[in-house]
Amino acid sequence: MTKFRLSELTAGEAREEMARNPVILLPMGSHEDQGPHAPMGDWMLADAIAERIAGRATQRGTRTLMAPTLPFGGADYFGSMPGGIALGQATLRAVIGDMLACLLRHGLTRIVVINGHGGNVQAIHDATHPIWVERRILIPSLYLWRIGYSLLPGIVGAERAAKVSGHGADPLTSIGMHLFPSLVRPDLVPEPLPRQRVLGLELTAFGVGRFEGAEVAVPVEYHEVSPDGVRGGDPRLSSAETGAALVEQLTEIGARFVQHHASHSG
Repeated sequence: MTKFRLSELTAGEAREEMARNPVILLPMGSHEDQGPHAPMGDWMLADAIAERIAGRATQRGTRTLMAPTLPFGGADYFGSMPGGIALGQATLRAVIGDMLACLLRHGLTRIVVINGHGGNVQAIHDATHPIWVERRILIPSLYLWRIGYSLLPGIVGAERAAKVSGHGADPLTSIGMHLFPSLVRPDLVPEPLPRQRVLGLELTAFGVGRFEGAEVAVPVEYHEVSPDGVRGGDPRLSSAETGAALVEQLTEIGARFVQHHASHSG
């Protein structure tokens, strides 16, 4: 049986694999409110997709393994939502840096971050940029859900994508319905709430309002604008079929990028 997870390799197998400098995927996500209907551990989605990427890339001739998934994301606007667990940005940056240092110490220079949380983006950059500057080792990152948003119009059409895209809706709800159908609670999918305003401004993104066409940063907490954890999309339009298409396309893009990265890195 071919193994794709570092955690499943024996120490002897690891020594043999590491000697060939395989591609190492570093998946990470978050543990936060994803709406009353969806499991909080969205890191499980990134974990499952990373394993599929590793398998497909390996089958195509680029040996790829995945490190254990980091389940806690960088703290951002969700701290006020019950049950979430997040790391401060400085802590997350240090954890990512230490994880990368362990891999690089043993000559594992082909690393790709598979990211499943917006609050991780800055910490990933801050941890990987010095490695490029000081050692000329480039560690790219794929932000799965940003890619997922771009894929939705081609899967469900532009009009439906505009209605279903958002936190607590797609792409995560449909992917969860496909990958973990027993964990999603369709009976708890909420009716859309009126959009809350801050300073009389409608928020166009997390912590961002618009005033006469200009963006205004408004550092509020998430429950103040989306008390049920859903914002921007209608999860009633999500489906396992959409999730299956998203997972397939994310896996294909990821596997092809891994092959591309391996061919361009030492």
